[in-house]
Amino acid sequence: MNELRKQINKIDEQMAKLFEERMNCAKKIGEYKKEHALPIYDETRELELINKNSKFIESDEIREYYVDFLQSTMNISKRYQSKIIEK
Repeated sequence: MNELRKQINKIDEQMAKLFEERMNCAKKIGEYKKEHALPIYDETRELELINKNSKFIESDEIREYYVDFLQSTMNISKRYQSKIIEK
């Protein structure tokens, strides 16, 4: 159990760094959208991401959870971009 928790801790650390990197990109996208008066929500782009990235998940059992994770991440990015546009 302890070894598995250590693995999860290591993965969580990597995910935190990747999350921060992703949010930095989302900020730049938000700034671009603000400058060009583009909407935050792009349904076509979100569906493309979900379809493309969910193919990376080999396990059918896990895939639906990954889609939820990805959708949650995109929702957080949209909230962050909304703050950028409001400034």
